[in-house]
Amino acid sequence: MPLCLQRTPNSSMNKHYNDFSSWLRQKLGCKVQKISIDAGFSCPNRDGTIGTGGCIFCDNRAFSPAYCMGNKSVGRQMEDGISFFKRKYKDMKYLAYYQAFTNTYASVERLKSLYEEALSVEDVVGIVIGTRPDCIDDEILDYLESLSRQTFMIVEYGIESTDNDILRRINRGHTFECSVKAIERTKERNIYVGGHVILGLPGVSAEDNIREAERLNSTRLDILKLHQLQVVRNTRLAEEYARQPFKVYDIDEYIRLVASFIQHTRPDMVLDRFISQSPAELIVAPKWGIKNYEFTNALDNYLVRNNIYQGQEIK
Repeated sequence: MPLCLQRTPNSSMNKHYNDFSSWLRQKLGCKVQKISIDAGFSCPNRDGTIGTGGCIFCDNRAFSPAYCMGNKSVGRQMEDGISFFKRKYKDMKYLAYYQAFTNTYASVERLKSLYEEALSVEDVVGIVIGTRPDCIDDEILDYLESLSRQTFMIVEYGIESTDNDILRRINRGHTFECSVKAIERTKERNIYVGGHVILGLPGVSAEDNIREAERLNSTRLDILKLHQLQVVRNTRLAEEYARQPFKVYDIDEYIRLVASFIQHTRPDMVLDRFISQSPAELIVAPKWGIKNYEFTNALDNYLVRNNIYQGQEIK
């Protein structure tokens, strides 16, 4: 039986890792949902400042929900997102999640206007800012430090890999050392720092990914997001896959990889997410056909059955 279909009798078991939802509830004292925002930012890896064409895997349509549309104001996107979730969760509070492209790639004046528009919406209790580690400077950090004294804040950096050869291979446009420096500078401002890493990039083995966990342990990251490599239509990665298919993980393989990654991750790091599911019509491979919560349930069950805990393989 596939791992994703196996269940343990107790589906409400305590997590075997430091999970993001529990951490958020502890910090904010309530149940919280992130609302994705497309604030109309660009990316220096697309407009020629750093490079053109962007990362070889990137198509923002692959991770933007229906209510998240750049032709709407930030406030309207927040209100639409809140309306979507409030039908089921009456007492929920919300974080404005600036997700699409590079959300510090503008003047401080523009950032101030866009961020504070979302924070003015009722029931919004904080902000999550997704950006690149090469798009942060002292002026922006000064503003973010000031804003973080007024509201809950996470700055989330796209690290993607700790291997500089792989970063060049995927046309990322920055090094791992750049990520480490951005994380350090942000933590110095007493801001929570998140990072995002893709597992299973071309040329990266499972053993390589476990070594990445060990490198990330040495940074000052508070929060880590993982997701599987997805080959999305109309990207350069899809063109490469069509010419010469490369390894992509099936669900069972990926569950085992994530479980091992968790074992090698320092226990105080908060684990936010393990997969990302792009719209089915955009996915070339792998075609799993399960929802994020179904994967998380399957992973939780696997960890319980095998007595696997976060950090237990750190020497």
